[in-house]
Amino acid sequence: MLPLTVLRRFDCVLVPSKPKVLAEYARLTEAKQSDEVISRRLNAITGQRFHNRSPLDFEKLKGDPENMAQHLISYIQGFSENVRTIFDYFKFEDEIEELHRTNLLYLIVSRFCDVDLHPDTVDNIRMGLIFEELIRRFNEQANETAGDYFTPREVIRLMVNILFTEDDELLRVPGTIRKLLDPACGTGGMLSEAQNYIRDHHDKARLYVYGQDYNKRAYAIAASDLLIKEEDRSGQAKSDVKYGDSFVDDQYEEDKFDYFLANPPFGVDWKRQQKDITRESEKLGFAGRFGAGLPRVSDGALLFLQHMISKFEPNKPEERKFGSRLAIVFNGSPLFSGGAGSGESEIRKWVIENDWLEAIIALPEQMFYNTGINTYIWVITNRKSEKRRSKVQLIDARERYVPMRKSQGAKRRKLGEGKVINRLTQLLEYVDPRDDIADILKEHGDFIEGPTSKIFNNKDFGYRRVTVERPLRLRFQITLACKERFLNAAAYLLDDIQAIDAALGREPMSDWNAVEKRVVKILAEHGSKWRAPEWKVFREVFTERDPEAEPVVKSRKGKVVEYEADPDLRDFENVPLKENVDTYFAREVAPHVADAWMDRSKDKIGYEINFNRHFFVYTPPRRLDEIDAELRELETKIVDGMRALLSTSRL
Repeated sequence: MLPLTVLRRFDCVLVPSKPKVLAEYARLTEAKQSDEVISRRLNAITGQRFHNRSPLDFEKLKGDPENMAQHLISYIQGFSENVRTIFDYFKFEDEIEELHRTNLLYLIVSRFCDVDLHPDTVDNIRMGLIFEELIRRFNEQANETAGDYFTPREVIRLMVNILFTEDDELLRVPGTIRKLLDPACGTGGMLSEAQNYIRDHHDKARLYVYGQDYNKRAYAIAASDLLIKEEDRSGQAKSDVKYGDSFVDDQYEEDKFDYFLANPPFGVDWKRQQKDITRESEKLGFAGRFGAGLPRVSDGALLFLQHMISKFEPNKPEERKFGSRLAIVFNGSPLFSGGAGSGESEIRKWVIENDWLEAIIALPEQMFYNTGINTYIWVITNRKSEKRRSKVQLIDARERYVPMRKSQGAKRRKLGEGKVINRLTQLLEYVDPRDDIADILKEHGDFIEGPTSKIFNNKDFGYRRVTVERPLRLRFQITLACKERFLNAAAYLLDDIQAIDAALGREPMSDWNAVEKRVVKILAEHGSKWRAPEWKVFREVFTERDPEAEPVVKSRKGKVVEYEADPDLRDFENVPLKENVDTYFAREVAPHVADAWMDRSKDKIGYEINFNRHFFVYTPPRRLDEIDAELRELETKIVDGMRALLSTSRL
């Protein structure tokens, strides 16, 4: 349905200019002009960004039912390269052959001939709405895979509103032109919804949209959508969708954008691109896209975030550059995965310390077609309003939803939208009992705290990972088994170990420092001096950890003693950035571990956003007498029910 709708629209658009195009094509071919010159000239005649050189059209295709498949393929091959590419990605020739084998091709093409999609009958805006409706319906029917490249429409509407509502004053200026990018655009739903918003709310402004996707079918749909509803008849339209992997084949490498929207795949690995991404990160650093850090290979979501931030427009109003805003959907992993110093934490640190994170909105479970997990909308900008500077707003919308009458895959809930008017028919489509989108927008706009809205300072999400050490305590003892192990490793030290054995005996000793001094003295008396590897083997073989032994001294400078740390007892404390480390240590650690100390040389700064902790509400346990009373009541009901059942059965 989708490729045939596209094809019929193109056919109707090109009907008026068909004779002139064919005549000009014959003339230019006879003159042996290059294909580039021919395409440019024929596009100028059609007034579009495409043309068709074939003498066929839908009406002529009906004239030869037996050869319709062959003629239809020939007709598609007559289009300009941009349209041919779209149908290649649709893999439409395979569909044509299948329809021909089942004797459905002629019937379907004939029915499409009866549908007039000429721009005089269906303008570009309405055609775009028709196509969007087809995309939505077919994607929702294919709910087992729709989540791979299709975002629920109400989620997109929330994201688009969040993205633009802060810029109403800027977008009201007549003649304003803005650019938006979705680097994982799928079928282009976010691009379409963004343009719809600008058209409905700021008709004097123009929004050019750009997208990229590596799923061929999704790309074909998005590219078709743009060509179908393109409003610029000059052939110089700015909006565009390109095919390719945004990570390793960035089609907008030199471009900057005012707005960004994205719903990148959840939990998808980037092993295939790892070599290129790692090379860019290490070679270019912040001059490239991935200077802040690299997340674990199993989830590349935060790579999309860095990719988009690298294309932010600078915030320089004096140069008519007004910064950028971004809304992206993530699962829970980017909020907290990875400890201090990890790639994920470093990316969060980079975003928050640059004061770019404006808000995060937690969505309900069971909102997407292929997963029931919690999802979150991150709002990021390099031009926060004055009241939001150095602040982050968290909005908990997890309980704001309307149950769906019929589930679609894993999607069983939706955000309530109040009254929904179908943009295509202008008729009331449905009425939700609540308008969750409006409520969330109000909460975001009001920027005040409440049960489901919390406002934090940037540093509230940061912590210092402090290494807590405890002294190594060793008990020394010579045994026959230990001597055998030592001599297996260093047989040439037999005389030395025999002398040590004779001098120290076989009793356990709890002070390694004293043992070491005596061994040094014994070796000196025998004219022997061990190297570091030999001392290492000696200590490993003849000592065991003992919590009752004396601490092993690493160095002693006057009254200051530094102990050797036991790596097996090493621990870590995450100290909030807003707290003094020494005060925290004295309060939380020292009372419980008397001999511990901090190794501040290993400090690391980390950032995480724990939604559950910030919105946790303590519910006290019920009283036991209440539970007992309820159980007794249930027991009475069960007994009464059984008696009634037995009485009825006797009758």
